[in-house]
Amino acid sequence: MLTEGAPVGADEQWMRRALEAARDAMRLDEVPIGCCVVANDQLLAIAGNRTRTNCDPTAHAEIVALREAAWIVDNYRLTDAVVYSTIEPCAMCAGALIQARIARLVYGARDERAGAVDTNFSICASSSLNHQIQVTSGVLEEECRAIMQEFFRARRDEIRQK
Repeated sequence: MLTEGAPVGADEQWMRRALEAARDAMRLDEVPIGCCVVANDQLLAIAGNRTRTNCDPTAHAEIVALREAAWIVDNYRLTDAVVYSTIEPCAMCAGALIQARIARLVYGARDERAGAVDTNFSICASSSLNHQIQVTSGVLEEECRAIMQEFFRARRDEIRQK
């Protein structure tokens, strides 16, 4: 679901940075999801998943990046921010995006199991909530999907070898 927003080139540039964070997460044996928080064409924060590393079930890439960005701007409201996530955010992360009042979300690939923006729920567009977020999906979709497939394929292969 592509929507109007920043020029596609800018979206791709920031998504490539999010993919770098996803690769860093994968090297730490984390699920390879990366996220950037950008405001006024400036990178505020970049993070990959850290749930295993931090022993924290809330340390998804989006949450880690939102925390850092909020700290940087000294405000939990990130009203000028665009969040770039390699994968469609889950319900927890979509809720955090709403709480932070971000302006726009750009994500790469859908998450058929846990996606809560377009796939299983429409949290970012819900009129029941006090904030809605403009969403652009499918940016570098194949690359974002491929890194997840590579990670989980390797995981399955490890299990089979045991």
